[in-house]
Amino acid sequence: MNYFENINKVSYEGANSTNPFAFKYYNPDEIINGKKMKELLRFSVAYWHTFVGDGSDPFGQGTMIRSWDKYKGMDLAKARVEAAFEIFEKLDVPFFCFHDVDIAPEGDNLRETYRNLDEIVAIMKEYMKTSKTKLLWNTANLFSHSRWVHGGATSPNADVYAYAAAKVKKSLEIGKELGAENYVFWGGREGYETILNTNMKLELDNLARFYHMAKDYAKEIGFNAQFLIEPKPKEPTKHQYDFDVATSLAFLKSYGLEDYFKFNIEANHATLAGHTFEHELHVARINGMLGSVDANQGDMLLGWDTDEFPTDLYSTTLAMYEILKNDGLGTGGLNFDAKVRRASFDVEDLFYAHIAGMDAFAIGTKVAKRLIEDRVLDDFIEERYSSFKEGIGLEIVEGKADFHKLEKYALQLGEIKNKSGRQEKLKGIINKYLLEVYAQLIKD
Repeated sequence: MNYFENINKVSYEGANSTNPFAFKYYNPDEIINGKKMKELLRFSVAYWHTFVGDGSDPFGQGTMIRSWDKYKGMDLAKARVEAAFEIFEKLDVPFFCFHDVDIAPEGDNLRETYRNLDEIVAIMKEYMKTSKTKLLWNTANLFSHSRWVHGGATSPNADVYAYAAAKVKKSLEIGKELGAENYVFWGGREGYETILNTNMKLELDNLARFYHMAKDYAKEIGFNAQFLIEPKPKEPTKHQYDFDVATSLAFLKSYGLEDYFKFNIEANHATLAGHTFEHELHVARINGMLGSVDANQGDMLLGWDTDEFPTDLYSTTLAMYEILKNDGLGTGGLNFDAKVRRASFDVEDLFYAHIAGMDAFAIGTKVAKRLIEDRVLDDFIEERYSSFKEGIGLEIVEGKADFHKLEKYALQLGEIKNKSGRQEKLKGIINKYLLEVYAQLIKD
């Protein structure tokens, strides 16, 4: 069945194209830093928002018009697979991602859930034999069902903990079968609402035990995917244990897990934590922990996870600056963990949204590449910290200074003069590069 019969395969037509179903700036075959843009950006479609989301919110029912929604149960799950691989082909995306419950409904018991998953995975596997789209990552949903009310791997109920382990075990097996390049852990309810009823030490210890068991089982079955943790500070729980990159990195180091995990960083989660997207990417990068990205953006006027498609060129530029500095994302990618707005209910809107996001990151890539080549920020930062390249600064860096030496040096100082940080100047330069790259794209 053709679910998008009025839409042809989306192609690159250039900045002057007026075709709404064409890429204006994302040219998948353009070479950036020795790689095709398609290979560098590694775009991915999120199964949950694109094929499962219905547009409902706390104040209203679903609005999305999806022809596959006429089916129910396993028939609906099969129809979604058909629709998914059609949109993958028409967008020519190299990857997709899913939670277990996105692709198959849960049964009345765990065995029935396994059977449902096995049936859909077999269908997906057949599609993937002829499709160019691969599985970027999969994961287990340990947050939607009422059994996860107190968490999964941090639940006070050992039965729930065991059920969570069984779900992740099955998901690791699915990842191996479908050739997933990564496996993500998002602790949607791995946190707490009040310390009054929480044994935080036991919950953190149990979470670490869970991760150790997961990596041991992956090794047992020969599943060599990169493990990723996706930080989020709050929502649905008030205090989530994977608050941000720094908090999660400290957790991994505390429990000897840092060699087995990297981070899947979401833009909207970064802003919920009070950080910028580029901050979280930078912290992960300088610690060698940048693994993958959930590409979206939030609404600064709203205090929750709005999961909008990324269209902010300033943000995509600074994000790609970090990613290019990281020499790409390795086995990771740019997954559009984003949903069309509730009022954008036609299937065409799914294409408009993905095209806009892919074009936004393409422009960001081009601008970031020029900023790096011209050493715009590198030279400024190098000069700003130049006092640590000689004299007492060099002694500090080399570990040759102590408080005695530093006090002796400070007592001899006259008036200390600082240099301006030039923040506004640098932002103006980035705007200049953005406009210059855009003008060149229009000219070409």
